[in-house]
Amino acid sequence: MPRPPKKERGLYLRGKIWWITWVDASGKQHFESARTTSKLEAKALLEKRRLEARQGKVPFKAKPILFKEFAKDYLESIRHLKEYKRRSYRVRHLVDVFGNLKLTEFNTKIVEEYRSKRLSLGLAPSTLNRELAVLKHMLHRAVDWDLIDEDVLRRVKKVKLMPENNRRLRYLTKEEADRLVKACYETPKCHHLAPIVITALQTGMRRGEILRLKWDNVDFKNGYIYVEDSKNKTSRLIPMSQTLRQTLSNLPRHLSSPYVFWHDNGKPYDDIKHSFNKVLKRAGIKDFCFHDLRHTFASWLVMQGIDLTTVKELLGHKSISMTLRYSHLAPSHKQKAIEALDGTLHCNYIRHQSVLPTHK
Repeated sequence: MPRPPKKERGLYLRGKIWWITWVDASGKQHFESARTTSKLEAKALLEKRRLEARQGKVPFKAKPILFKEFAKDYLESIRHLKEYKRRSYRVRHLVDVFGNLKLTEFNTKIVEEYRSKRLSLGLAPSTLNRELAVLKHMLHRAVDWDLIDEDVLRRVKKVKLMPENNRRLRYLTKEEADRLVKACYETPKCHHLAPIVITALQTGMRRGEILRLKWDNVDFKNGYIYVEDSKNKTSRLIPMSQTLRQTLSNLPRHLSSPYVFWHDNGKPYDDIKHSFNKVLKRAGIKDFCFHDLRHTFASWLVMQGIDLTTVKELLGHKSISMTLRYSHLAPSHKQKAIEALDGTLHCNYIRHQSVLPTHK
């Protein structure tokens, strides 16, 4: 008969969860839940604790802090970030879900269940990925603050992000663009959107780049906008069209504010989503968001025959692969490539014979 598996010292089961036990340098015995049903993971944790004991390290003891309490300190630590408002919104949502959970209680199963529930409610994978990214960043910070050990973070990091469909490409026709700009002027309390929309259509700049644009970065003499605070941490120059130059030159300037687009108090706009949706409704434009103005800029250029490398540089893409999504809008470039082969062959049969000779 086969022998029963040999018990490994320091490992034992409680229900379905593995626990470990080890003795530190002072001879004190410790007991700890590995918080996993995997024996291999529990064994790896045991080896880590034994190594720490040999090195004389004091066993890590996590503080019993609730997620909602930790979230307050986390938000305070990121208040200086430009994306604070957007990230704080996601943190508040996570607090609604995990607020009464102790930091040490996070594990793969809990986060995967959260992911499944959010997807079942129809949440877009891209939005869910941003929420998970914030959660993981919070737990990274908790490790830095010695509130949890790395094993908690490791379990949460096992939860994979969802594949995103970034192939959506919605752009305006010239007629829709005219309606949109007109609606900006005609919609009450939305007049400020007109120059912002025109800037987006004429430069392809991202929303954040536009709203943070300063007059020091607008060069009317040479006809350029200098984008220095981009998403990819790289700067770029964008030539101004005559339409854009006239639009920006007609804007009033605030005496104490450096920003091109500002509130009455001189501060830059931080959220134009509500007013932009009002304008879209008045213009009768559906299935459209502000970022699609950037797609519109790129699409118009490609359809006018501008090469993808130039479009890439204007958009500030890191690689040409990001710009290739617009290539289908210029099918004529393939025909031009084939036509370029004309004249490369000088065979007399091709030049002077309408029918090639056949073999007998």
